[in-house]
Amino acid sequence: QVKLVESGGDLVQRGGSLRLSCVFSGSFFTLHEIDWYRQAPGKEREWIAVLNSNGNTNYVDAVKDRFSLSRANFENTVYLDMTKLEPEDTAVYYCHTKGVWDGRDYWGQGTQVTVSA
Repeated sequence: QVKLVESGGDLVQRGGSLRLSCVFSGSFFTLHEIDWYRQAPGKEREWIAVLNSNGNTNYVDAVKDRFSLSRANFENTVYLDMTKLEPEDTAVYYCHTKGVWDGRDYWGQGTQVTVSA
């Protein structure tokens, strides 16, 4: 059984920065690939970034040069550092993983990021 809890969302001005956290509860954190998604008002949830178990990352083009992922294994936490935020980044941000033992999809509850113009 896996549980994910996001935090760090806030209201920021254009050009600002935020760090989101995704805390993993369960076994074998380092074996799990962690994705981040976001869902803007009235839009579909979209994938934005992934950090795999080898420490490799990949990002959607819209955030590639502004967002970065890192993992703190001793804290069972993945961080999403967001810089140069734009109003278009306003969304609820979710982390996700697929359980390595049961293959189930696990989602956090989401954290709201709002970027003012």
